[in-house]
Amino acid sequence: LTLTIVTMRSLRAVLVERATPRLVELLAAALDGTGPAILPLDAGLPRSRIADLVEALGPDSVEDERGVEQGRSFRNSGVAEGTAVVIGTSGSTGVPKGVELSAAALRHSAQASLARVGARPGERWLCCLPVTHVAGLQVLVRALVSGTEPVLADRADAATLAAAGCSHISLVPTQLQRLLESGVDKSTPLAGFSSVLLGGAAAPAGLLAAARGAGVPVVTTYGMTETCGGCVYDGVPLDGVRVRIADDERIWVGGPVLFTRYRGAAGAPEDGWFRTGDLGRLDDSGRLTVRGRADDVINTGGHKVVPGEVAAVLEDCPGVRDVAVVGQPDAEWGEAVVAVVAPLDPADPPGLELLRKHVRERLPRYAAPSRVVMVDAVPMLPSGKHDIVRLKHELLRREQTEAENVT
Repeated sequence: LTLTIVTMRSLRAVLVERATPRLVELLAAALDGTGPAILPLDAGLPRSRIADLVEALGPDSVEDERGVEQGRSFRNSGVAEGTAVVIGTSGSTGVPKGVELSAAALRHSAQASLARVGARPGERWLCCLPVTHVAGLQVLVRALVSGTEPVLADRADAATLAAAGCSHISLVPTQLQRLLESGVDKSTPLAGFSSVLLGGAAAPAGLLAAARGAGVPVVTTYGMTETCGGCVYDGVPLDGVRVRIADDERIWVGGPVLFTRYRGAAGAPEDGWFRTGDLGRLDDSGRLTVRGRADDVINTGGHKVVPGEVAAVLEDCPGVRDVAVVGQPDAEWGEAVVAVVAPLDPADPPGLELLRKHVRERLPRYAAPSRVVMVDAVPMLPSGKHDIVRLKHELLRREQTEAENVT
């Protein structure tokens, strides 16, 4: 008879309003094993939402960022000994689940990132992303792995960047856009940074061109919570990371950056690979192009349209400041391709025919939008991605209101 002893580690939930030195200390202890694993939760969420996350993820204890205990759980089964961090996520279903990330995976991701951007000893990182998301948390891990203290900031503006004295930063496209717009006399607040990691959402080609034209060393990143954040930089996997495309065009990621398992839901990597929810392609050199989310594919008249590809084309259409593309029910075509546009000039927005022509010149005719909706701003998630779920709900409410007005 052989007995196998499984060691479990306690899990501490921390309600986070902003990144603080104490959170960095808790993370360091979680990484080196001297403290419990941590579950950072956004203290700004509605109390009911926090309660749902705590119920689903079952931490041993809950405390605020000052260390004041907020409650305890007596049904927790612990996390695996190697787990350092659990990131709570709702995914596309809205059901709370946690992504268990090991200290080894987080460290490998950080070390590979530092090597790829050429970070030198002593160079500091500025953290201005939410640390309840993996992108912000990994800025802290990179700093710890490199032996420096991260500079913590609530926002990414010119004054903050000037005072930070940092060499490296992670941003989402909206932050980069605002920083470029805040430049004076062709200078940019990002001048002097050695690397600017850009992720969270697909970056418009025009934004990348403007940033690089201004001398900003932008590196686009692709990844997700399950891969410890960005694991493909400028289309090239980080050291140790493997990428393949399945027959259904889904992106699969393998390597030492993968999560251990889900908490509160079934699921784990399969034979060292994780099946993402994204569609992509690899060129002959192995460079990855991400086409968009598989779940968002629009089926119109029997043709499949990837909204991300259409949005990427429309981003450089004259008169477009921001754009998202969604599918909406259509009696004739099954689904209609709808472009939701925030115009550069609300008084002179781009017309539907201009948008359609712009798409038809670059993509199949069926990918051209059949409808355009103008908005002041496309709703965003804290991660920097478009809030497609909210956007679809708003479009549905708008259609219902229009129908009621007609009747």
